[in-house]
Amino acid sequence: MLAGSDVRVPALGVGTWAWGDRSTWGMGGYDADLTRASIEEAWAASIDAGVTLFDTAEVYGKGESERIIGSLLKGDPTRAASVVIATKFMPQPWKLDVKGALLRSLRASLERLGVPAVDLYQIHGPISLRGHAALAEALAGAHQAGLVKAVGVSNYSVKETRAIDAELRKRDLRLATNQIEFSLLRRSPETGGLLAACAELGVVPLAYSPIGQGRLTGKYSAANPPPGRRNFSKHPMEVVDRVVAELRTIGEKHGGKTPSQVALNWIIAKGAVPIPGAKNRAQAEDNAGALGWSVDADDLAVLDAAALPGLRGLGNRVWQHG
Repeated sequence: MLAGSDVRVPALGVGTWAWGDRSTWGMGGYDADLTRASIEEAWAASIDAGVTLFDTAEVYGKGESERIIGSLLKGDPTRAASVVIATKFMPQPWKLDVKGALLRSLRASLERLGVPAVDLYQIHGPISLRGHAALAEALAGAHQAGLVKAVGVSNYSVKETRAIDAELRKRDLRLATNQIEFSLLRRSPETGGLLAACAELGVVPLAYSPIGQGRLTGKYSAANPPPGRRNFSKHPMEVVDRVVAELRTIGEKHGGKTPSQVALNWIIAKGAVPIPGAKNRAQAEDNAGALGWSVDADDLAVLDAAALPGLRGLGNRVWQHG
């Protein structure tokens, strides 16, 4: 249950940055697997497997990701009944009237999604020139208007998480989530105390890029590096290959789990909810294979030792994703 609400989220979700974002991922471009038909298959396969949380944002494809989800909700009412939708507000520094800007953005998102309220509404990053009090007031206004059920943030540090949580509590509201880059290629949210702070405050960490934008699937290697602009957790593939080798070994121990399934299960064991992308049915089904089993203490020790502290992509893409 998300703090301050009656919203329940599953142990695994779906990140939809790629849905509709032609400029970064392409639809029918370099990523020929990503089509509207493949997205519909990923949607259905995810929900059928109990993966019912879908995370989007107003900036993903300039709203196209939200429009695609809205179309899926409208066209598939049976599955839509079980879906949890999360989206985000981008608080660019020039939006000094942050309360008015947030409400306008939220209403535009709701129109694209075709819903009267969103389950989770998040501040896309700590980049506003306004303080935590102003942002909390804006979120509280949206909540009081009945337009959001739970509120969260993205890419907030320990200090920032505590500060926005304190301001929300003053307004009888709770911080429900903090969406962060967290994976075996970026373990620093755990080692730096962010996961512990979230647990203390009752905040659910949502982990984006949980398989390192495909680097932990085993599909890529130093001899076959991933294509395109994949800037998150960009370690040399020779280093990533060593992590993937441990994932393969542990996967074989658990009956043939794939490297990505083990990587996602490790995140779940840490108390976070991973939100990997799913561009087709096969990816959705592979993601869902992270559920229903658990890495053991020995596995955790091995993976913790193999995990890397993590590198961040720089610039606007950091805020556009998480």
